[in-house]
Amino acid sequence: MLRWVMLVLLLLLVALQFRLWFGDGGMRQVWQLERDLQAQRAENDRLSARNAALAAEVEDLRSGREAVEERAREELGMVAPGEGYFQVVEPGQLGDLPAPAQPAPEQDSPQP
Repeated sequence: MLRWVMLVLLLLLVALQFRLWFGDGGMRQVWQLERDLQAQRAENDRLSARNAALAAEVEDLRSGREAVEERAREELGMVAPGEGYFQVVEPGQLGDLPAPAQPAPEQDSPQP
């Protein structure tokens, strides 16, 4: 009789351990959720830093004319009245440009 009780208790323990490790909401799922949480926190940190940089840029653009002028010069190539625009081309940068087109030679067409 004692053997049967021990066997039933052992089977019950194995069934409970199986559910703990492999069942729905078990340890494997907990570990996966912890990894997902860590990845989400890293993404949130990255996005928070990006938001802070964008907020600083917006504040800079609102606060003064210099930031607006700098952005217009860098991104749009604008110049102020009375200024000149010079573009410096480094040697080797023109290597990918096609050669200028040569005019087609005129052909003598037979007169009818």
